[in-house]
Amino acid sequence: MAKLRPRRTYRCSVSRDVPAPILPARLLLALAGGGAIALAFPDHNQWYAAWLGCGLIAAAGWVARWRTGFLVGLVAGLAYFVPTLSWSGVFVGKLPWIALATLEALYVAAMVAVIGPIQRRLVERRLGWAASATVPLGWVVGEWARSTTPFGGFPWARLAFSQADSPLRNLMSLGGAPLLTAAVATLGVLLYAVARAALATRSRALTSRRRVLTSSRRVLVPAVAAVALATLPLAIPLAGTSSTTARVAIVQGNVPKAGLDFNAERRAVLDNHVRGTEALAATAGALDLVIWPENAADIDPLRNTDAAAVITDARNAVKAPLLLGAILEEPAPLVSNASLLYRPGVLDPERYVKQHPVPFAEYVPYKDFFRRFNSNVDLVRDGMATGTQVGYFALQTRSGAPFAALPTICFEVAYDGLIRTAVTHSPQVPSVLVVQTNNATFGYTAESEQQFAISRLRAIEHNRPVAHVSTVGVSGFIRPDGSYADKSSLYTAYRAVADLPLGQGTTIADRLGRIPEYTALAGLSLAWGLGRGPRRRDNGPSTTRSSSAKEATRV
Repeated sequence: MAKLRPRRTYRCSVSRDVPAPILPARLLLALAGGGAIALAFPDHNQWYAAWLGCGLIAAAGWVARWRTGFLVGLVAGLAYFVPTLSWSGVFVGKLPWIALATLEALYVAAMVAVIGPIQRRLVERRLGWAASATVPLGWVVGEWARSTTPFGGFPWARLAFSQADSPLRNLMSLGGAPLLTAAVATLGVLLYAVARAALATRSRALTSRRRVLTSSRRVLVPAVAAVALATLPLAIPLAGTSSTTARVAIVQGNVPKAGLDFNAERRAVLDNHVRGTEALAATAGALDLVIWPENAADIDPLRNTDAAAVITDARNAVKAPLLLGAILEEPAPLVSNASLLYRPGVLDPERYVKQHPVPFAEYVPYKDFFRRFNSNVDLVRDGMATGTQVGYFALQTRSGAPFAALPTICFEVAYDGLIRTAVTHSPQVPSVLVVQTNNATFGYTAESEQQFAISRLRAIEHNRPVAHVSTVGVSGFIRPDGSYADKSSLYTAYRAVADLPLGQGTTIADRLGRIPEYTALAGLSLAWGLGRGPRRRDNGPSTTRSSSAKEATRV
């Protein structure tokens, strides 16, 4: 009879001797993890909760088989996105809100379903460090996927966008949102490693000094790494600004009422902004640029002479270029969401047309199909044109120094490539980022604060000030380091003036572009390849698998 070879032991966890959780425990951890991440975003602003949430989700999905991983990720994703995106259903009902949250949650589900089996293979080969690395790599790749698919993607509520006040925020200047997301997820898996090692220490009989030292090291190493990662980004030097400053004003005119029909009263929104600008002219002094928000002109000023006349009056009152948002009835039969620059003494405005119209908000793909589920899709106009030109307006300060305004419109601020392309493909003169948005259709929700937080991170990423202006709030000026002096309240009239230190050149994040995402995808592929290799032999034989291995293979 052939002699039976003993089975080898292997690790199925970050630390040994702690069994992987059973399915109910996994689901509870996932629910808590997703809920914790939701608390990291405005209006809650508990940015550190994202670290804890990633750790809980890492624990929930650790070495899970793909079916279990998918279920775990779906629960975590729903707990994450249902509260965070609740603003999306405030005026259109619960169905669109839940549908959007579920779609976003599916990406978290797919991520956990993919990395769990990879982790399983890696820990079988005693490559626990590589298994741990799949967590941040998976988050980056997953967010890349949901930022680009379907219909161009929806990158709102990425892990990075919860960190505007955290000590990690300066990482934006090095690798943009992907690097910041990776840091948050890495902190999560380090916290998980600390917890597992501590539990393993309690479960062992520490009968020798060597075992005590080994157990202490397994706790201290990830703990020290977590502290270092959480604090060292504060020492990242941010590039200085140029010597050029521009005196810029923003006007938040407010709307007659919140809701999808905020502009039902003809010219009411436009007149609010005209009055705000005339009041500004009486107190602000000389200005280099005045900015109104998206949809500030609630009727097309190129086709309505009365709208054009009051805009001209406002521009003449401030004696400065006026940059405003309007919906243009062109190119027929489409419409365009545009940013128009009116210069003193020039009749026709220059324009930037929104490059990324939002599906289900500015247009509805497959409208006949989706009408079967919700008739509110007919409230969204057909045919929003897509802009093809980079946002860039050349300007001059009062002293004659050249500078530029780089506009984005509403949700465009969440898409990495749009602002980066404007920064890297425009003439290299001092510039200010302009975010024009209309938040009147989201009521008194966290949507506007979440958007303002994204603008703060974009300021750091591109080393430029941001003029963030909304019809109803939140509006404010953001410094290149992501800080701000003041911001408006919701549904109020507001005006502000600032001497902005303009940014010039490119950051490391600008120059890297998509490389962090490509690197994450390559790293995840490498981890998969390592998991396909031969298992590593243990130093000594054992007749059975360890208890943690047995438990890990159950789910």
